[in-house]
Amino acid sequence: MNRVFIKTYGCQMNERDSEAVAFKLQERGYAIVDHEDKADIVLLNTCSVRDQAEQKAIGKAGHLAKRKRKDPRFIFGIMGCMAQNRGEGLIDRLPDLDLIVGTQKFHRVPDYLDGLTNSNPASTPIPGTITEIEEEEGSQNEISEHFESDANRVTAFVSIMQGCNMNCAFCIVPKTRGKERYRPMHEIVMEVRSLAGRGVREVTLLGQIVNAYGRGMIDHKDGKSAFVQLLEQLHEIEGIERIRFTSPHPTSFGDDLIESFARLPKLCSYAHLPMQSGSDRILRAMRRPYTMNRFMEIVRKLRQVCPSIRLSTDVIVGFPGETEEDFNATKEAFKESDFAMGYIFKYSERSGTPAAQLEDKVPQEIKEKRNQELLALLDTQSIASNRKLLGLPMEILVEGRARKGDGKLMGRTRCYRKVIFEGSTNLIGSLVDVQIKDVSSSILKAIEA
Repeated sequence: MNRVFIKTYGCQMNERDSEAVAFKLQERGYAIVDHEDKADIVLLNTCSVRDQAEQKAIGKAGHLAKRKRKDPRFIFGIMGCMAQNRGEGLIDRLPDLDLIVGTQKFHRVPDYLDGLTNSNPASTPIPGTITEIEEEEGSQNEISEHFESDANRVTAFVSIMQGCNMNCAFCIVPKTRGKERYRPMHEIVMEVRSLAGRGVREVTLLGQIVNAYGRGMIDHKDGKSAFVQLLEQLHEIEGIERIRFTSPHPTSFGDDLIESFARLPKLCSYAHLPMQSGSDRILRAMRRPYTMNRFMEIVRKLRQVCPSIRLSTDVIVGFPGETEEDFNATKEAFKESDFAMGYIFKYSERSGTPAAQLEDKVPQEIKEKRNQELLALLDTQSIASNRKLLGLPMEILVEGRARKGDGKLMGRTRCYRKVIFEGSTNLIGSLVDVQIKDVSSSILKAIEA
């Protein structure tokens, strides 16, 4: 039996894709192992959002190539966004590479490995590097199975769509993921119902622009978008206690979705709202089709319908042409929105994107300075937000043992704060009331209430 290790870089969608590949491989008779040293085959599921992510994966692949030169039977491959972005160009850098699989071919991986290993008598041996990056109709429907690697699993990612129809100047995702493709609503409901039957209590819906689900293809009903219709159906599933979603886009945050935070108790009091910049001038250059007035209107409405909501965001500093005035506008919007969590990035040029052609590049040292300044502001806001919870009771869903908790357990609040506390492993999978005793900018420490 061939042993496979899958290393995943990047976002939750990549994690979900890797899980689906693992399921299909196990179904075909491959063994999924937890470390590359135990594996006969290593697959890297890669990210292309920033150049640093690609370089990290290429460095890892170079290390694997050295192993292959020592052991020609060893197989390694690159999957996902970098495979889609670079294609056969990867062979020039990594001539020992066995497999290059794009984002619409994940479900074909068992077939490709059968051809490389001759493990299936019905398969035809495939010489050289296999490169499969073509589009495939219906591929979004293949990310539906879940790998049963943890008997105590209580949370799960559910992919509801693939691709992106936006044209943000900085983003390579439309190239790596293709046009938006939506899964049928009834199939998503069936998947979540099956997860609930296996003990999953919380699901996170995934999509490149998850709240755009069904646009142009599924009609509004009673003034509700397809995404809100889906939330309502999932809300009725017995056993599911919490629903989250990521990553949304401000342009698809309609009033019907905002109001859902008030009327759907299972929809958690947490929303990710990617701002990218607080300057209208930079937003236009980024091809982000909203103004800061519209963005702040969404923030105000969310806090109005759900006062306990916790907001997170994405921000890019150092976009071409960003002045000190533009950056100051971002800081002010960051403060006004009172983000308690965020992902702050220095602009990374991606070849093939419109922004790569822009002049007036921001020097690296200025990007670094602005990045550190905004990270410091985030830390201040995060710890101030968490300190308000000291002494308060909070309900958490216990997910498992804490990674660095000396035997403690880890759970999350409805507003997606991580909580560490002492308790019996029998509590895993349960909703538990705790009292907050200590906080940092990223973690709450508690005792059972």
